[in-house]
Parts: sequence; structure tokens; C-alpha cells
Amino acid sequence: MTETNIRKTIFLEADRAAVWDYLTEPEHLAKWFHAPKTALAAGAKLEMFGTESGDLLIWGEVTSARKPEYLEYSFTVKPMGDAVSTVKWTLTEVPGGTKLALEHDGLPQGEAAFGLTLALDKGWDDHIGRMRAHIHEKAD
Repeated sequence: MTETNIRKTIFLEADRAAVWDYLTEPEHLAKWFHAPKTALAAGAKLEMFGTESGDLLIWGEVTSARKPEYLEYSFTVKPMGDAVSTVKWTLTEVPGGTKLALEHDGLPQGEAAFGLTLALDKGWDDHIGRMRAHIHEKAD
């Protein structure tokens, strides 16, 4: 059986430094994803809270943060139980902006876990769409 993962790539009309801020700074993360209490930095705990509920939704550890090119953290949500996955963001400068690639590896496998994979896949689409909307509003 192959590893279950999710991969997405989008193009943004913003330089890598601006996109990096959307991936790491609490005030920007709250606009498109979930709100940590502190900026994401290498070696720090990853804890993201619901913007409305305030509940802890996602936890892990930031394992790499090389501004403005690469961010990696372990990622767990309650439906995953004890399983720990890995989220990797790669930012590449392209003419006119930034290519942003997401790799979410190590997801639980099997038929019982497929519903979780579908939910995470849709969730990333929704969250990334919100990021694009916020970044492009700033560019206008």
C-alpha cells in the first residue's frame, strides 16, 4: 500500500516574504486557517485554535522554518487519534509572485480513514482558497 498524502500547488500575486507571513504569523493565519497564539518558529509547539470557539484544533511541532522558502510541522487533529502526519510548505519565487506547494504526508490509511482524508483534502482546498482571497485583496 502506498502512503496516503495530499498535494496542492497554487500561484499567488505576492512575494515570498508576504506569503511566508500568511503561513507563520498569528494575525494572518487567523484570516485563512486557524489562529496560533504565537508565530510559527522552528522548534516551537504548533497549537492552533478555532477562531470562533477558541478550542485547540491542531497540534504538533514546527520542525523546520527557513524563511521565506520552507516550513514544516507535525500535524495532528482530534479525528486522527494518536496518528501524527507532516505538513510541508514550499515557497518558490516565480515571475509576478510565488508558487506555493503543500504536501501533507503520513495520513492514516485504510478504508476507515478515507473519510478523514476526504475531509482534510476539502479542508485544505477551502483554507488555501481563503488565503488566496486575502492575499489578492491586499494586492488590489
